Amino acid sequence: VTTTGRDLRYKIKVPIVGIELPMSEKGDNGAFRQSCGMQRRWLERGDRDVANTFACAAQVGTGGPSLEMPLYSLNLALKDRVADGTNAGFLRDDALLATVILTDEDDCSREDNDFAIPSDDCQNVDWVQPVKRYVDVLDKVKGARGRWATAVIAGPTACKSAFGDAEAANRLQSFVKETGATGVFSSICTGDLTSALNDALQTFNAACENLPPLG
Repeated sequence: VTTTGRDLRYKIKVPIVGIELPMSEKGDNGAFRQSCGMQRRWLERGDRDVANTFACAAQVGTGGPSLEMPLYSLNLALKDRVADGTNAGFLRDDALLATVILTDEDDCSREDNDFAIPSDDCQNVDWVQPVKRYVDVLDKVKGARGRWATAVIAGPTACKSAFGDAEAANRLQSFVKETGATGVFSSICTGDLTSALNDALQTFNAACENLPPLG
């Protein structure tokens, strides 16, 4: 479990009054959280009370950085935090890598700091990284497209539900389309995650059954 935020410094332009508001935010930077009595930064079969422990650890709240970057967070989690030892041991060559992105926002991934933007709205902007960059990252991490799968649960359009308001996750929908057969997009707008999680499990099961050999 990690979140969509990273340490970030930027400014939001306010043209009406001619000022730039400085923003400084702290995020997980792709580090997997270790909480709720977990023995390590992830759960494994055989750990005590896996379901309840995961339910506890997954309660990450909504108070993180306002520029959500789920795709760059995947990059950080599976490359940078593995390389520096934080998430070391999580990736296994013999296993399908399955990721679930759950968000009520779109992806705002960029990898620099000290930039200025007109707002924190990521709709139809050109200052974000191309979605394909992060598809390519996962291809490289696992060695082939068929060795990883993803499920995104977000807004197909702007909507309201029992979870609150959600923005249209256009970039995340593009990410799933780029992924192909091992990706699935489900709506957070239903206000119930049951169907979306079933879609994720079906996609992951199919990917496991068709896992290409290493090399």
